[in-house]
Amino acid sequence: MPAESWMNDMASEEKHHLEADADEHGHHGVGHVVPIKILVLNGLALLVLTWLTVEAAYIDFHTGGWGDLDIWVAMGIATVKATLVVLFFMHLWWDRPFNTFVLVGSIAFVALFIILAATDALTYAPNLLPGDSDAVLEQLGR
Repeated sequence: MPAESWMNDMASEEKHHLEADADEHGHHGVGHVVPIKILVLNGLALLVLTWLTVEAAYIDFHTGGWGDLDIWVAMGIATVKATLVVLFFMHLWWDRPFNTFVLVGSIAFVALFIILAATDALTYAPNLLPGDSDAVLEQLGR
């Protein structure tokens, strides 16, 4: 058997295995095609949310008696925008549930780490000396 014929047989067999494997997992070599209507509506929603983010930046919630609500509003809008991008532009809406589980689990762990770091920082907050105060200069021996 010539080497060229043997290589063609191996390539054909490998192609057959790849096609059979793709059929078992529901993949057909082409990603999910999203209707243009969904993409346009999603894009418009992202534009509106971006405009809302800019407008919210001009509102001072602190003087209105709302405290530090501005960061929560900005993070809320950013979370909605990220969710739209992940669900529709990254096709997670149509993907396997396990991938959604991995994404949500990853975000939960990042949130947990941030909460633990913030809790640790708040524990030591009473011991911090303010900026360039006399107490700081005294501690430094200047």
